[in-house]
Amino acid sequence: MAPGGLFWWIGAGVLVVLELISGTFYLLMIALGFAAAALAHIAGAPADLQFAVAAAVALAAVLLLRRSRFGRRTRKDASHNPDVNLDIGQTLTVDAWQARRARANYRGAAWDIELAPGEPEDAHLYEITALNGSCLVVIASRRAAGA
Repeated sequence: MAPGGLFWWIGAGVLVVLELISGTFYLLMIALGFAAAALAHIAGAPADLQFAVAAAVALAAVLLLRRSRFGRRTRKDASHNPDVNLDIGQTLTVDAWQARRARANYRGAAWDIELAPGEPEDAHLYEITALNGSCLVVIASRRAAGA
């Protein structure tokens, strides 16, 4: 195998290893372009055509990946995402409401509390469902109802 072909195979291997480290599929798609260029080299294509094949195959693979379900990451709104805000899902007690708003102690500090639409004011135990700035949005705790 000529040195030009070895370049493409080593490049593809390095990209596959980097893809395994990073966890994205994009480097794998570029590695496919390198492998296609290596095959073009074996077929006897000149160097400029090998680069064109690598670029075309990598670009086509990346575009196909982008259009697939693996290329799109759905992002949750951070104010409702328990992976971002560890307070979501925690419970707290609210003694009194005024116009569906209250102040309550939570984690050693006084917080503004807002009752989510359609939730009762008489539950006493509430579960945090979102954060709007420094205001906790709560619903009546289902744990209290099941207990």
